[in-house]
Amino acid sequence: MSNFLPNELVKRLNEQEGFDSEAFNKVHEQGDKITSIRLNSLKQDTVPFEDVSPVPWCDRGYYLAERPVFTLDPLYHAGCYYVQEASSMFIAHILEEIGLKNSSIRVLDLCAAPGGKSTLLVSYLGSESLLVSNEVIKSRANILADNIVRWGTSNVVVTNNDPSAFSRLPGYFDLLLVDAPCSGSGMFRKDQDTVDEWSLANVKLCSDRQKRILAESLDALVTDGYLIYSTCSYSREENEDILDWLSTEYAFETISITLDSDWGIEETQSAKHKAIGYRFYPHKLKGEGFFVAVLQKKERQLTFNRKKNKFEKNAVPPKVVSNWIEESQNHVQFMHGDHIHIFPKNYEDDIKWLQHVLYIKQAGTNIGKWTGRELLPSHDLACSVHIKQDLSAQDVTLDVALQFLRKESLDKEHFTAVKSGWCLVRYKETNLGWIKILANRINNYYPKEVRIMNL
Repeated sequence: MSNFLPNELVKRLNEQEGFDSEAFNKVHEQGDKITSIRLNSLKQDTVPFEDVSPVPWCDRGYYLAERPVFTLDPLYHAGCYYVQEASSMFIAHILEEIGLKNSSIRVLDLCAAPGGKSTLLVSYLGSESLLVSNEVIKSRANILADNIVRWGTSNVVVTNNDPSAFSRLPGYFDLLLVDAPCSGSGMFRKDQDTVDEWSLANVKLCSDRQKRILAESLDALVTDGYLIYSTCSYSREENEDILDWLSTEYAFETISITLDSDWGIEETQSAKHKAIGYRFYPHKLKGEGFFVAVLQKKERQLTFNRKKNKFEKNAVPPKVVSNWIEESQNHVQFMHGDHIHIFPKNYEDDIKWLQHVLYIKQAGTNIGKWTGRELLPSHDLACSVHIKQDLSAQDVTLDVALQFLRKESLDKEHFTAVKSGWCLVRYKETNLGWIKILANRINNYYPKEVRIMNL
């Protein structure tokens, strides 16, 4: 028996046919730390680390031989990659299997913080889809928004709402991803401190909460829409039993996903409806504990009245946006306070519908503050993949990049490419943020709330 794993957890896993408890215990006792990243293909097409190997079920995922200090890598702060657990990258394979890769759909990531699955969704769904990325806890919603900004696309709305709020958008979403809060047993190898918090009572509590979250949000999913449900738990009460509950109460049909036998992913079935799920065990593959299933909604879902919205007259001259954004004709612009935001033109009505029923933390890309005469460019714009490529910029060394990211004073001798005015700070041809070059000094505009605090 393992030295630290809960006996009741291992006992229940042993009830599964063919479960290798010895290997399961051993891999937890060894406590190997696995680090993996997923590239942002809109910013980075090569892995910025040596000695890497591919994550087999995600073509943009890579294992690193050792964990670097990501805080010291400017490309991390620029959103060139996301540090994500490899098992959860399986969502990329699911999207391809169900035909949603590079599609044109509306998607809700209901429990999205810190943002790993949201950034994956927006990458694989492509620029023609709309993602609503929600987090109910305010502090975690701030972290989510920061990671979405780094990723750099304009087709994401970040919201801070209880799941029940989405019942006011019946039949709106084509895909619903619920990475449900759970008892966390799948993370025991990664974080042994969480073991003491595990109990059967907590498993039951989490199962009830998962049902509440689903029950309050499922009306938002259109008929024939897909639900991707996942946890980082090994307990049937939070996994297969939830699939049976969904199949019974809401007429969901199970969807099978093709697996490569070399991956080590275990296909499982629920007891009553034989709904298919996929389990990731750390003794069978290179990743942490994870469970995921795909279901398709078959009951008839009424939708809300999608009437056309009347938009207020825009006070911002169109040329202001086109001076800073590539292909600005593909975006609509709107004011939020004194800031200009851009949003995909094909979802112009959607932003108004969402505003009526949700608390929106961030919509599209905030390109800057409009003074009435000029635009003061935002950090969001610097991170955006839509920013014009011919703006004034200076590529800098690693040392200077880190000084910038710490929001320290900068020496003009490192910025000879631009004589005065707004200048993008770049590292390896990737934008990090803004400075403004004045006659006798440089103003560092890197946001203080995301600056590097400790080195």
